[in-house]
Amino acid sequence: MATKANAQVRPWNRWQDWVALLLGVYLLLATLWTRTSGGAVSAMLVLGVLLVLSAVWSLVMPGSMTSEYAHMVLGVLLFLSPWVLGFAGLAGAAWTCWVVGVLAVAVGAAALPEAGAAHGSAAAAPR
Repeated sequence: MATKANAQVRPWNRWQDWVALLLGVYLLLATLWTRTSGGAVSAMLVLGVLLVLSAVWSLVMPGSMTSEYAHMVLGVLLFLSPWVLGFAGLAGAAWTCWVVGVLAVAVGAAALPEAGAAHGSAAAAPR
């Protein structure tokens, strides 16, 4: 019989990582319907791909704390990108980055306790 700790260690299991994956895909697709500029397209595509990759990393390796921190760092970069890259005046692109950035930080932070538990149980497992 599987315990709750064992269930958390299974790959492709954590809802937070699925949400991060959907956020990355949404960010990539949002370039199709959102008025953008060169900086906005670059930020949305590059950070969207990185968010998808970090989400898949988290899904495959649920004990990786680094991947959850990656979600959070990418979220902060997304949130700052409209000002840093000069597209804060493009409301659609800026709000997309702000909202997806905040949500990426939130799901990364929400997954940290489970990733820590999975990391600890993986480290304590006999070899």
